Amino acid sequence: MSAFATWQYCGEPSEGQKAALVQFSNGKLQNSENVNFSLYKSKDTANPRKKFRRILAAETDRLCYVGNNFGVGALKCNNLCRYFVGVLSKDSDQMEIYDAELFNMQPVFSDDLKDSETLGNQNKSYRDQVDFCIEAFGTTKQKRALSSRRMNKVGSETLNIAVAKAAENIIDEKGVTALVNDASQDDLQDESAYLPPCHADGGKPEEIYKFEDLLSPAEFKALEVPSAVLKNVTSEEIVKMMEENSYCPFVIEALKNLPLDEESRDRKARCLWFLNILIKFRSQTVIRKKNSLGPDVPHIINNKLLKNFTSLTYNNGSLRNLISESMKAKITAYVIALALHINDFQTDLTMLQRDMKLSEKRIIEIAKAMRLKISKKKLSLESGGEEDHKVGTLSIPLPALPRQKRT
Repeated sequence: MSAFATWQYCGEPSEGQKAALVQFSNGKLQNSENVNFSLYKSKDTANPRKKFRRILAAETDRLCYVGNNFGVGALKCNNLCRYFVGVLSKDSDQMEIYDAELFNMQPVFSDDLKDSETLGNQNKSYRDQVDFCIEAFGTTKQKRALSSRRMNKVGSETLNIAVAKAAENIIDEKGVTALVNDASQDDLQDESAYLPPCHADGGKPEEIYKFEDLLSPAEFKALEVPSAVLKNVTSEEIVKMMEENSYCPFVIEALKNLPLDEESRDRKARCLWFLNILIKFRSQTVIRKKNSLGPDVPHIINNKLLKNFTSLTYNNGSLRNLISESMKAKITAYVIALALHINDFQTDLTMLQRDMKLSEKRIIEIAKAMRLKISKKKLSLESGGEEDHKVGTLSIPLPALPRQKRT
């Protein structure tokens, strides 16, 4: 065997055939043999813009992942850089170099939509579906471009098409600019569009989903005044809260066991007040005014909710903030992360599920995407019986990515 190997570039890929390099937004792949990958290609080979479109799907026993090389969710680095994969032959000592393409795999959650809503989405045009994705996952600049396009619609169909193409070009350009400006941050932190920032290399549970990513210091300070009612709550007031249903059961149960230490008690009260606001905010669909949750909500908290958990849409001549299904999933993930900080990184998912009126399957799906360990516990009821509750625990090391069931 010779001491050196030679390499050979195999030339430009024919008909867009490239090797696929994948990265998972919510963790690292432990065993590729337990994941089933499927690649889908565009049938429109005559269109030079569409014939290279690819969708890569990965299926496991717990979650499904999807990545594509087109649209607003595609990685713009594929346009800025070229990637290669080398295959070394041990017999000939020759390495063949092939062009490759990078896919960012995002977890897909099954939405609890009505059949009529699902059918309506299927009947939407490709343009409408792209607009829906921008409303749910787009940046602020992309949403503004979308709103401008809709507000400038006119009767002429030809002019409508021209405006739509111009808006699409603006969105693409702004996506590339944002990628260049934020490249350093994107390399350091991969995150799902649904989930809070996950620092998978953290040495402690509190370093995985950092508290500062859920509430900034300024936001935490603003909660001091409205949360005072919870910090100084009495047993009689807790009973009154239960009768008036002014706070969700998860918060009320936590208020029964507030710590005696002044600093810990204050911190927990602020977190519980904000968690209750998040759950109330999630129950809405359209936000028609900024203080929809009442005058007691600080201005900085109102802005946080509108900016992070709503999509700006245009309807009947006016702008409105919409809480879409994807945004509801995002709120659910943030509620779970905050509940973990409240309860020493172990929380009752069944209680949260009932407070947010979710199915058990839905909240377990999101909890698994957040890399929580799911277990069961018996909970005593006031009537004297017991019922099973699902518990999510954030512990180190984090669980591996889901494995595929073997048949």
